[in-house]
Amino acid sequence: MGIAKRLFGKTPEGVEADIFTLNNTKGLIVEITNYGGIIVSLITPDRSGKKEDITLGYDSLEGYLKDSSYFGAIIGRNANRVENAEFSLNGIQYYLAKNDGNNHLHGGFKGFDKVVWNADIVRYEESESLRLAYKSKDMEENYPGNLNVEVIYSLTEDSALKIDYYAVADKDTVVNLTNHAYFNLAGHSAGDVSKHLLMIKADRFTPVNREGIPTGEIREVKNTPMDFTALTPIGPGLSSKCEQIVNGKGYDHNWVLNVSSGHPEKASELYEPESGRVLEIYTTKPGIQFYSGNFLDGSIVGKGGTVYSRRSGLCLETQYFPNAMKHKHFPSPILKAGEEYRHTTIYKFLTR
Repeated sequence: MGIAKRLFGKTPEGVEADIFTLNNTKGLIVEITNYGGIIVSLITPDRSGKKEDITLGYDSLEGYLKDSSYFGAIIGRNANRVENAEFSLNGIQYYLAKNDGNNHLHGGFKGFDKVVWNADIVRYEESESLRLAYKSKDMEENYPGNLNVEVIYSLTEDSALKIDYYAVADKDTVVNLTNHAYFNLAGHSAGDVSKHLLMIKADRFTPVNREGIPTGEIREVKNTPMDFTALTPIGPGLSSKCEQIVNGKGYDHNWVLNVSSGHPEKASELYEPESGRVLEIYTTKPGIQFYSGNFLDGSIVGKGGTVYSRRSGLCLETQYFPNAMKHKHFPSPILKAGEEYRHTTIYKFLTR
């Protein structure tokens, strides 16, 4: 259960980035780099004990330096989209980077996925954990306030990768942290994820316009391709002519979770029938973004020379709802000065 460390590479500025290996006695191995807090690999056994790496990514740091798909990274300060790349806070208008058409996405041109975090190995809840820390300075990417962030990765003996997020700022600001791992439970090089079955513990979702921006409506999933209240194959919905599938170019939507947000509760389950691998997700966040890898286009060559084509992986990003600064009835991503941002997401791996 000890955590091993080795050099992963250097940034163009000459800053060293390391990679840390976490493992347990059940055969789960996780590699994480302090460049972007990225989950580089996640190796798990299938029902017969055969191990595969089930998350998309690159073999070297160079791939992540050029990456625009956010493979495995910590996303901040604000995950997902901000309409027109602007928001108002305390009567002040803040103008963010327009890095997704006319909108702001995943923290800007240099979000938390593109910085080297300070890393140390700590004793945390009876085992060794990887603690990453980063200070985001006032007006970095035009967000107000000096923000001190910690993300702690812990791997348990029951094959759960726990991610604890903490942050505190000296001014009111916006914070919405998540991890952007792309999963393919058949193996990162197995191709299309359409045969996976998905459950999302949500009766409602937030519809989007053609730019992927939530309109403010909260709609029932019943009798739509957005209904994952029971384990449901992903494929049929992807071929639907439903307006929301057209707008998202597949699934790229936020679901309103049936959770209380007081402690980590089960939000989602992903199942791949051939391998028998199961991923359960628990979170304190009120929403989860299911993204079906719609913008992977075959131009990315990943680990082992694998070409990542459309829908080679999928994301399940726990979050506050996108565009929440515009829609005040959405849960608020505002972090008040001096208050602590504290959230947890758990990825639990098993087979059936």
